[in-house]
Amino acid sequence: MIPRLPPAAPGQRIGLYGGSFNPAHAGHRHVSLTALRRLRLDRVWWLVTPGNPLKSLGALAPLAERAAGARRVAADPRIAVTTFEAEIEARFTRDTLRFLLRRRPDLHFVWIMGADSLATFHRWKGFRDIAAAVPVAVLDRPGFTLSAPNARAAQTLQRFRLPEAEAGRLAVARPPAWVYLHGPRSDLSSTAIRLRMGAA
Repeated sequence: MIPRLPPAAPGQRIGLYGGSFNPAHAGHRHVSLTALRRLRLDRVWWLVTPGNPLKSLGALAPLAERAAGARRVAADPRIAVTTFEAEIEARFTRDTLRFLLRRRPDLHFVWIMGADSLATFHRWKGFRDIAAAVPVAVLDRPGFTLSAPNARAAQTLQRFRLPEAEAGRLAVARPPAWVYLHGPRSDLSSTAIRLRMGAA
């Protein structure tokens, strides 16, 4: 069965924001709204993953439950929540992007990540392939403002970094291309929320 993707018109700029969303929270929405504005995107797709290979799956809520929670939190017609990665059995971002670029070559995709993810990006399966496939936007996170831009992957890709003032053209830039966005930050985290819920 061919998985159903969120609707999008040819030529649109689509931000891809992947994660376990375990649970989704206002910080995810903040990142998405910032990306929509600063990158001049038409839509952001939340890719609710079956599981992150770099994280423990022990505390992972069921996929349908996490997707339903994400839809409640998103609360914006420009943000679409999808679980298609489970349908195509994609374990790694590289595989997800290959599928999307084959399926929707008419769209301009941008991968969105927080600065905390940039700090470990070099550990992602085929991180160079990811950077070569689509432009990447990194949003600042508390505690990573200074360290993330100096992380291993950031240094490897340094020559492809665009000035922040040019963020609006990232979606149509030829990859590799990435930008680091500063601005108001959210210190919310799914891990902290789960810990608070467990203590309640």
